[in-house]
Amino acid sequence: MTENSGQQSNGFFKNIFKELTQPFIDLAHTSRALFGLNLSYVIEGMTYFGIVGLLAIFFNQYVGLDDIDAGRMVGVLTAGITIAMLFLGATVDWIGLRKALLIALSLMLVGRVLLTISPEIGSPGLWNSAHTLSMLGILGIILGYGIYQPAAYTGVKKLTTPKTAAMGYAMLYALMNLGGFLPGLISPPIRKTFEITGVFWFMTIFTVVGIAIVYFIITKKAMNEAVAKIKEEAGVTAEEAEEEDELSSMTTKEKLYYYYKNFPLRDLRFLFFIFILIPVQTLFAHNWLTLPLYTSRAFDGFVQDNFEFFVNLNPILIFILTPMVTALTSKKNTYHMMIIGTFIMAFPTFILALGPSIETLMAYLIIMTLGEAMWQPRFLQWVAEIAPKNMTGIYMGIGQFPWFLTKIVTSLYSGWFLMKYVPADVPQSMMNSEMMWLIYGGIAVISPLALLLAKGWMMKGFKSKAEA
Repeated sequence: MTENSGQQSNGFFKNIFKELTQPFIDLAHTSRALFGLNLSYVIEGMTYFGIVGLLAIFFNQYVGLDDIDAGRMVGVLTAGITIAMLFLGATVDWIGLRKALLIALSLMLVGRVLLTISPEIGSPGLWNSAHTLSMLGILGIILGYGIYQPAAYTGVKKLTTPKTAAMGYAMLYALMNLGGFLPGLISPPIRKTFEITGVFWFMTIFTVVGIAIVYFIITKKAMNEAVAKIKEEAGVTAEEAEEEDELSSMTTKEKLYYYYKNFPLRDLRFLFFIFILIPVQTLFAHNWLTLPLYTSRAFDGFVQDNFEFFVNLNPILIFILTPMVTALTSKKNTYHMMIIGTFIMAFPTFILALGPSIETLMAYLIIMTLGEAMWQPRFLQWVAEIAPKNMTGIYMGIGQFPWFLTKIVTSLYSGWFLMKYVPADVPQSMMNSEMMWLIYGGIAVISPLALLLAKGWMMKGFKSKAEA
């Protein structure tokens, strides 16, 4: 009996190991074009976060804006990108993946050059020439990213099979977070030697590297070979391929009618699904709106002295956990994973309600990140999968719109909660961070509860569009 138990145990661990490694093996055997897309994405993640993390200080010290106006400029960039995706997400559907990526990165290159040189050739001060030039630079970045992000996820849909799709989306999401982590290692020594503008120039040069990767790795030949291989592996018939070609050859008027007929905002299930995630997504926004001030005010010693470490722990945890979690859950039902993942992400907020300690903080960060790794890539995969032919970009763009609302709404009340429950310049004994996190947990848990209550309605034809 002991021998049988040992064999069963070995078999269990072998199955776990196979489930964990096989998706990575399958993804490793995909196309050169997908490799180029992933490489481009991690570099773009590094350049974006490398600049945005220093942007408020840049506007303050180099452009001559006060703290309020400098913060608004960061808000213009982050909110502007989300709005741009809403209107420019369809670009990849109209002109194709390779052209969309090249145009997007070229716009960002121009924008980053203008932003970096603005203090040198303009005069500082609000609405003076340096400010105006820097805003033109931000506009270029906004337009470029509004095309780039939907194009990248459209590329994953185009360059993966049903077997490799889940890991493809997970890796792209993980690589974005790896890109967000890298500036923490790269930026400080450059900034100390060449100041913030030196960091901006470094990131601008890597934007050129990103363009070169798309141009030389994601070639037309590589794209054609990848698509042909995917169609063969997925068993796409000649009739289906002809239908897709016929759609891409429509006139502009026919395309506009097709887009109107299939526009995602006409789908009530789609609308419910993307907007009901806003409550749990507020926890993303609290990563930069609340955690920095919470860890620097409510803690003493190591946490207070090194609060940046804890604030930036989420991206590297996501990079590690997302592919592993996806490998183990890729065969699970997407909607069920959304319920479980959003619940696991919301639950640890109540742990912080027990009071500030390094144990509760680490428990929150690890469990919250685990929940994020379970649902966020699957959500992006679902949005891409339900999109009709040649409409993935616009679906991805609109799917990101609630994230814009989340950032705006959360920023409206987070400061008030900090002033009431974790105010500055008062003894920690007079703070009540427990109540703040209890309320935030109550907000976040609305998402999994609503998804659970709406399960019957949502599961009726949940993937009907993907299968159509």
